Amino acid sequence: MTPFVAEIIGTFFLILLGGGVVANVVLKGTKSNDHGWMVITTAWGFAVFVGVVVAGPYSGAHLNPAVSIGLAIAGKFDWAIIPSYVLAQFIGAMLGAIAVWLVYKDHFDISEDGESKRAIFCTSPAIRNWKTNIFSEIIGTFTLVFVILYFTNASLSEPETIIGLGSLGALPVAILVWVIGLSLGGTTGYAINPARDLGPRIIHSILPIKDKASNDWSYAWIPIVGPIIGASAAAILMLVLSNSI
Repeated sequence: MTPFVAEIIGTFFLILLGGGVVANVVLKGTKSNDHGWMVITTAWGFAVFVGVVVAGPYSGAHLNPAVSIGLAIAGKFDWAIIPSYVLAQFIGAMLGAIAVWLVYKDHFDISEDGESKRAIFCTSPAIRNWKTNIFSEIIGTFTLVFVILYFTNASLSEPETIIGLGSLGALPVAILVWVIGLSLGGTTGYAINPARDLGPRIIHSILPIKDKASNDWSYAWIPIVGPIIGASAAAILMLVLSNSI
């Protein structure tokens, strides 16, 4: 499997399972309707686990443009490869979003709340304030990338890191995403991944969803810019700390 295909497949499973749990909680008539934030954050954490296990041996399982950029800034990933990784991540995210819609199509049809349906595809803030919203995304992604750099010795781009640890190598990252969701996700829904938010948001705009809400394009830049800033800051701090030791 090539790294490009691995990033598509890994990100596909990330969104299939992550978006799937949101659909299971917010859509009418599902088995897990209204079961809350703990269910959502837990499943998102293990969606990351699945994506990393699948893609890790072949691509390093970035599954996130912010992670790819952070690694490049840290000098652990080739800038020239980033466009292909980002493209693969967006393709996987969009395919995953389509799959979630197909799985839950009957429940989409009987649910009236358009904003809840949109939440399956992309994030929105609990309180709309772009300054605090982008700060939340910066801090969440900073935490994600900074800790990942130390989990993997700043070498997610080296597939042997994941191969050597096997499935357990993905478990710390899954737990990290889980705790970020529980601790920091209540403000913006913790996108912490531009592909995870923008790719499915585009699919939401295209699909023939009944009683569909707006795509909220005025907010869409925050889950892109915030994670990139947060990942960049984490990589720069890691470099400063490494050079000072």
